[in-house]
Amino acid sequence: MAKKRKELTFVSAPPVKRRPVALWLAGVALLVSMGIAASAPRVVAALRPAEGMASEGRASWYGPGFHGSPTASGEPFDMYGLTAAHRTLPLGSRARVTNLDTGRSVDVRINDRGPFFDGRVVDLSYEAAREIGMVPAGTARVEVVPLGP
Repeated sequence: MAKKRKELTFVSAPPVKRRPVALWLAGVALLVSMGIAASAPRVVAALRPAEGMASEGRASWYGPGFHGSPTASGEPFDMYGLTAAHRTLPLGSRARVTNLDTGRSVDVRINDRGPFFDGRVVDLSYEAAREIGMVPAGTARVEVVPLGP
């Protein structure tokens, strides 16, 4: 006599109500509570050196080939203005750049991003470079001290 096989019955679970918005909000709340929420002003603040925190390195200058070209701040580059390009200082902030070989200083306004060469900490406008005596050489050892807005 053949054995009777038991039939398997599948019981389906009730449909799961998905709440993508609630899940997303929970994830955002977790990130905020952990202090790593993505916020542009907070990221910039983390990269920005503290006011008065000096950095040393090489400076270069740029002038005629870029005169009139738009800067990262949107204004046209003026090679006769006292401006500079820096990688992390906020646009519109000011910094004092001192030529460590001559001891001469100039206060500049950061209006562009750069320099894009290894080992360089700041790109000065022609006029700023002239004031600290680095035009003939093209580069100089400098100290950059942020002065704030």
